[in-house]
Amino acid sequence: MGKLTIKLNSAGVRALLKSPEMQAMLSERARQIADRAGSGYETDVFNGKTRANASVYAATASAASDNLKNNTLLKAVSGG
Repeated sequence: MGKLTIKLNSAGVRALLKSPEMQAMLSERARQIADRAGSGYETDVFNGKTRANASVYAATASAASDNLKNNTLLKAVSGG
């Protein structure tokens, strides 16, 4: 067999990682995690320096307390 060489288009990959489609996918995943975590958890999606990012965070004091006691966000990410 011949040797296969793949060369990525860096600008194209960077554009894909920051695209509205990527942001939409991350937003949906973050919303699923926040929904599993329960009330008081919010999401944020933004473009960073090299890619789109999503975060889920405790927006209320009761959610923050719940997360500290039960690792709620960690369990919501892993689906447990």
